Amino acid sequence: MAGSPQPDSRMPEVRFLTVAEVAMLMRVSKMTVYRLVHSGELTAVRVGRSFRVPEHAVHDYLRGAFQETA
Repeated sequence: MAGSPQPDSRMPEVRFLTVAEVAMLMRVSKMTVYRLVHSGELTAVRVGRSFRVPEHAVHDYLRGAFQETA
């Protein structure tokens, strides 16, 4: 059907998290997450007035932060 979105098997499924979900997952404040997003340390996309963070970006950030302290 024309106009219907077709799943693309080449594109992996991405799960997006809200700032509040990221803060809870990382056990930090929402302001800390906003600072990470605005500084470019944490990848996010803007949806309207809100930010959404790809779940893999949180894991990548934490993995990198853990390696720096080890």
